[in-house]
Amino acid sequence: MHAQRTTTRRRSRAVLAVGAAVVAAATAVLPPTAASADPGSVAEAAELMAEAAQQLTAIEAQVHEAEEIVASHQQAAAAAADQARAAREALAVHEPQIRAIVQSSFTGQAQSRVAVFLTSDSADELVQQMTTLDMIATHTNSVITTVAAARAAADEAQAVADQAAATAQAGLAELQAQQAEVERRAAEYQSDYARLSAAEQDRVSTMVAGPKLAAPTVAELPVAPGSAAATAIQVALSQVGAPYRRGATGPDAFDCSGLTSYAYAAAGITLPRTSSGQSKIGPQLSRGELQPGDLVFYYSPISHVALYIGNGMIVHARTYGTPLSVTTVDQGGFRFGVRPTA
Repeated sequence: MHAQRTTTRRRSRAVLAVGAAVVAAATAVLPPTAASADPGSVAEAAELMAEAAQQLTAIEAQVHEAEEIVASHQQAAAAAADQARAAREALAVHEPQIRAIVQSSFTGQAQSRVAVFLTSDSADELVQQMTTLDMIATHTNSVITTVAAARAAADEAQAVADQAAATAQAGLAELQAQQAEVERRAAEYQSDYARLSAAEQDRVSTMVAGPKLAAPTVAELPVAPGSAAATAIQVALSQVGAPYRRGATGPDAFDCSGLTSYAYAAAGITLPRTSSGQSKIGPQLSRGELQPGDLVFYYSPISHVALYIGNGMIVHARTYGTPLSVTTVDQGGFRFGVRPTA
């Protein structure tokens, strides 16, 4: 069990370290954006901005995974603290028994078998007193053994709790640094995006999030009325035009997995919080197998998720400066689909 805990802690720290490395690497190689690079053409500006947007999406996905890891560490720390508290309470239960043993006349007077033998008036009395001494010794040894085990359990539980708390705190500090870096780069991206002309912004949005299509009604789509998929699609479509915001899960703003989670929650289906987690909830579906309500994933590693609504369209929250919109499913980086089930 100790080896398993050690392996889990190492794996969690490794994933957090990978997330930090991805953030550091991505932010280090982000190209100068359109407003500061003077790229010389609208096309080059759009490409630079689109590349920055994609890299932000990737590192945000890593930060989401780190958030889940830290949350699991914090839960483990809380559970370990509860176990340590219970172990100490179990140890305290035995304190009166230990005190009684210490104060016992048999132990305090050190009445030995020799003393019993010398002071016994008959064989029956000798046997009776010797038997009593044996019973007391057995009980005392049993209590001491139990207390020793309880103390060892309490010490072990406290050590586990201390380690879990330290791991959670270290992970939280690292995560906060990652979040701060992502927020800094996102603010820089949004500032540069805002300085583009409307035509340039449209070009960047199209390159990053696909061409904006008119949002259909659920009745126009090939989905069974009243189904979970229909409910999720209707909720997602009702949010078209809402802004993108990292870590947002609605109802006023969304990121990609926040939108899909929000939409399916309305249908009574709970999805994992991250795009990577959502990609693992079922068998992978090819482009030709997609049905309305399927989740669609992009890039490697997975860093974006959209909701397939049928007729070759998705609704998704893509990136900064691009409101939640309907577009074609055939975006660059398409990987596969997954079908949520209750």
